[in-house]
Amino acid sequence: MLSRRMILGSAGAIALAGTASAQSAYPERPIRLICPYPAGGATDVLTRILADGLRERLGQPVVVENRSGAGGNIGVDVVAKATSDGYTLGTAPVGNFVINPFLYSSMPYDPVRDLTSMSIIWEVPNVAVVAEKHVPARTLKDFLAWAKAKPGGVTYGTSGVGTSAHLCSELLFKRAGVACTHVPFRSAAQVIPAMLSGDVDFAIDNLASYAGIIQQGQMTALGITTAERWPTMQQVPTMAEAGVPDFVVTAWSALIGPSALPAAIQEKLSAAVQEVTADPATRQRFLVAGAQAIGTTAAGARERAERERPMWKEMVALSGARMD
Repeated sequence: MLSRRMILGSAGAIALAGTASAQSAYPERPIRLICPYPAGGATDVLTRILADGLRERLGQPVVVENRSGAGGNIGVDVVAKATSDGYTLGTAPVGNFVINPFLYSSMPYDPVRDLTSMSIIWEVPNVAVVAEKHVPARTLKDFLAWAKAKPGGVTYGTSGVGTSAHLCSELLFKRAGVACTHVPFRSAAQVIPAMLSGDVDFAIDNLASYAGIIQQGQMTALGITTAERWPTMQQVPTMAEAGVPDFVVTAWSALIGPSALPAAIQEKLSAAVQEVTADPATRQRFLVAGAQAIGTTAAGARERAERERPMWKEMVALSGARMD
């Protein structure tokens, strides 16, 4: 009996040692990084910047895979149901944590139970924009006056029902007493041509999607949803400066993995993201793309999600948005 116990104990110790060794050697092969939104959009562009940084620090290829649909739920669900070995990760915007649970009567995953959040990677403000050729206003105050006077109200485009763009637009127009019609698209890449052709009047969406077209002079930025002016667009007023107080709203994204991801792998990935986001060259790449690098701890990511949950719940209720 004693010998049998010793053999079993030795076997268990060897197994544990093997697991610990595998985790310490992680990663030993390429990592799949799921982007839950289409190629070419803001989340995709920023995910690829992150992938470049992780590749350098982890010493393995980090391959971005776009799995879009259902407000990002399809891609995030791929991560939630993946093997917990650290080789399938994802980037998940705020919507997949604290907006979609209030939009959908049924979710394929539970963001608290089924996901591990290792770090908030970046945050992105929304920017209010109009097309130069089709809307005469050059300030937010003038736009809202023009919108009130426009027969039938205004149309606004977003990258989908329940996105931060949709919720921000409804909040703005309800506060201003402006009649509006929501025109949802699959992504900002589709909203922009519609605005440039005059089919849609307005958008208030992620700066990362609109920075280039603003810099080209084809759209006018009327206000940005940050507390202070954005570093790369100092000419654009904050919403408060533009006449709309208490309108500070930023969308953030986190690096996620399955819930049972081993602690050692979580810590390694969290540290890698913090290194990536602290790198001056990478921070500048994020800024140029319209985002600010953050790089929190895992605890910081969880705390922000919980803190903002009531705010987004209220905004969803105000918009009346549902995805059933």
